[in-house]
Amino acid sequence: MTLFSRKLFNDSLPPVVLKHQLYSLHSDKTSVDKQLNELRASGELLMFQLGFDSEAFALVFAEDYRAKVLQGEAGRETLETVEKFLDKMIPGCSDLSFNKEKMLKEFLFTDSEITRLVKSGVLTVRDVGSRWLSIPNSGKFIKYFIKGRKAVLGMVKKSRYGEILKTELEGRRTTSHVKFQMKSHVHDIVGAELVECIQTTSGTLLRYVDGNDN
Repeated sequence: MTLFSRKLFNDSLPPVVLKHQLYSLHSDKTSVDKQLNELRASGELLMFQLGFDSEAFALVFAEDYRAKVLQGEAGRETLETVEKFLDKMIPGCSDLSFNKEKMLKEFLFTDSEITRLVKSGVLTVRDVGSRWLSIPNSGKFIKYFIKGRKAVLGMVKKSRYGEILKTELEGRRTTSHVKFQMKSHVHDIVGAELVECIQTTSGTLLRYVDGNDN
C-alpha cells in the first residue's frame, strides 16, 4: 500500500492494493488468502470486486475506506444515508455484495436510501436483486491500472527474447501511459502470472507469456 500514488487522485481515494499483487510477495496463495480472510472477518480489511476482471479484487483497510468516503461526502445530501451504511453494514463486513431484500428487511434501509448509496458510489448495481460494495471515485484508478498494465507488459514483450530482469524493469522510467509506480505494476504482472519468473544468477528474470497483452 505504500506504493499507492495518493497525489494522483488528489488524495480522494484510500490506499488500494490488489489481492493478486500479494501473491508476488508470497508464493503460498492459500496462506495469503487465509490471512486476508482473517483480516476481513475481524473487520480490519474490506474487499471489492473491480469489475474489469473476475479475478481482480481490491483490498482497502476499513478505517481508510470510512475516512475517505466521509471526506468525499462532506456537505452532500447523501451524507446521512452513507453514515448509516458505514455504521450498519461495514463493521465486520466480509461480503463483496449485498442483497437488496436483506438491506430492506434486516437493516431497514428504504428503496430511496439504497438509490442514494448507489449515487454516492459506495454501492454499484450488480443485478436486479443485489449491489456490489464499491470504492467511490475508483473509475480513474481502474483506467490507469489497466493502461499501465498493458504498457508494462509491452515493455517486457519488446525486450530481447521477451525477457527482462525484474530489477531492470523496476528501474525503468515511467511513460505517459504508466501513472503508478513501476514496482506496483511489476507486483501486478507477477502476481497475476502474466509473466513467468525465472531465477538466474543475475536475479529474477521476467519472461513474457504469449497471449497476455489483450
